[in-house]
Amino acid sequence: MAEEKGCCLALLRIRGNVGIRKEYEYVFRLLHLTRKNHVTLLAETKSNLGMLRKIKDYSTWGEVSLKTLFLLLDKRGSLKGNKKLTNDYVKNELGFSSIAELAQAIYVSEINFWKLSNVKPLFRLHPPRKGFRKSIRRHYPNGELGYRGEEINKLLLRMI
Repeated sequence: MAEEKGCCLALLRIRGNVGIRKEYEYVFRLLHLTRKNHVTLLAETKSNLGMLRKIKDYSTWGEVSLKTLFLLLDKRGSLKGNKKLTNDYVKNELGFSSIAELAQAIYVSEINFWKLSNVKPLFRLHPPRKGFRKSIRRHYPNGELGYRGEEINKLLLRMI
């Protein structure tokens, strides 16, 4: 089966709140990224890309693969009340047969990740294994910040 091209972006916050301007902090609050190493999924729309450009000095983003999206939902997906996202919940409450089917629907923009009932719109990840490869104060490819395309998947897999 050929993998379909999705338009789902993963946004990872790399830097914290110290010394940040209030307008950037406001954008991060809108995206539910209040702490370092939090990730959210966004559709590739004009308004979202404008927000990404505004916070490019504190975060990194790129196109997430279906495999990485499935692993995020399976291992780090959570419900309100700090409960784990399970196949039973997905089947009974969301109407999908499994987390894999839910990941496929999010990947091809069939449903909006932010509109799922009782599912938290963010993933709390560990810092990357063996640390960041480059400086977190410079832009990709010389550092870790900004747009990185498909390379976001390698970073996220080290953080799950």
